[in-house]
Amino acid sequence: MRSAHTVEQVRTAEAALLARLPAGALMQRAATGLAWACSEFLGATYGARVTLLVGGGDNGGDALFAGVTLARRGARVDAVLLAGERTHAAGLAALRRAGGRVVGEPGRSDLVVDGIVGIGGRPGLHAEAVRALGRLPGVPVVSVDVPSGIDVDTGETPAAHVSADVTVTFGTHKVGLLVGPAARAAGAVHLVDIGLDLPAAAVESLQAGDVATLLPRPAPDAHKYTRGVVGVAAGSTEYPGAAVLAVAGASTGLAGMVRFSGDATAARAVHAAHPEVVPGEGKCQAWVVGPGGGPEAGQTLDRLARAGVPLLLDADALVHVEGPLGVPALVTPHAGELARMLGTERSSVERAPLRHAREAATRFDAVVLLKGERTLVAAPDGRVRVNSTGVPWLATAGAGDVLSGLCGALLAAGLAPFDAGSVGVWLHGAAATRASAGGPLTAGAVARAVPQAVRDLRAP
Repeated sequence: MRSAHTVEQVRTAEAALLARLPAGALMQRAATGLAWACSEFLGATYGARVTLLVGGGDNGGDALFAGVTLARRGARVDAVLLAGERTHAAGLAALRRAGGRVVGEPGRSDLVVDGIVGIGGRPGLHAEAVRALGRLPGVPVVSVDVPSGIDVDTGETPAAHVSADVTVTFGTHKVGLLVGPAARAAGAVHLVDIGLDLPAAAVESLQAGDVATLLPRPAPDAHKYTRGVVGVAAGSTEYPGAAVLAVAGASTGLAGMVRFSGDATAARAVHAAHPEVVPGEGKCQAWVVGPGGGPEAGQTLDRLARAGVPLLLDADALVHVEGPLGVPALVTPHAGELARMLGTERSSVERAPLRHAREAATRFDAVVLLKGERTLVAAPDGRVRVNSTGVPWLATAGAGDVLSGLCGALLAAGLAPFDAGSVGVWLHGAAATRASAGGPLTAGAVARAVPQAVRDLRAP
């Protein structure tokens, strides 16, 4: 599990560790990890030209002490001081002793170390920092702990900020390194263990081992009913393909049986593509409602909610969600759909996806799977997971229908909505990566690749 913590959690853990360590030891741990990552990025440290953009406090101190190590390895290290008297005095003195220079303006550089603002800073950059960055166009950037200027606890980027190639973070990931849109500004994230004792994470990201542990496995005496029956109520005369794709996601073998309920046009298309699917609304352990459902989706939702089993709602069913549904529920909107549900603008959701996903989970008493570049799964109790799998080619028509069916199958197989959404979106992204192989893909190809993505989890 990849864990991300808030600023308050990190500060508390750092204070406890500092009380047990000699003065300066924690900064030296961080600076050593930072210098190593910079050296790895450069490839050859000797003769490299490194510019440190140094803000105040410990973040600037980390950059200065890392500069000491780089200078001792033969790099030419220039420091641009952006905090005046608040510059870390011991770090600056050590850099000068190692041969580093203080310069008023950055010159030619092979690498920029962003030590402008740490986790305690407000979002945004002051004008002097913006000017310094502007004089280094196209130079790779390594950020210290977080890209300066992001909102560390929300992942929002409301003002000017650094866009890093690599972020070297200490002790734990911070929320803004995993959650968009700030996560994009972090580039590749390198975690340096500095020995923090941390509480439960504010945000988690499942890794392959976590998914393998959570994934339902058939018992030796399993049969199709004990493995779970998932119902799919989807499609319409206008959109029969949505039904076919939702059923494709449900029919990846993760549940024991799939039932389908829909109009005649959608039913013909589904049964032609998936002859193993059983028609009608028999007993199910979960229902998927909404993909391509058209104007009938509201009535279908009302009817199936009375069955008392978990529901997954997508697309046309989301229009009819006005409050808690009274059953365990997983809703899977994209930003535009969630904006309509909350009565706000799409751009607002895209600027602050974590805040809006949490708001919706509380308002509707449901797990909210907010689809996007960094898909979020938010539970009403405050837990959040962010997905790390997938490729940009996954932004293709019908991919969301496949995801709905896949997550619905996991609900029917016995996973709670939070785990079903988290595991489902991880497998969906992993399958897309495999199916894409670096190129375009279609939604149907994602569904076909799910069994192999599951087998990959079992590989030694």
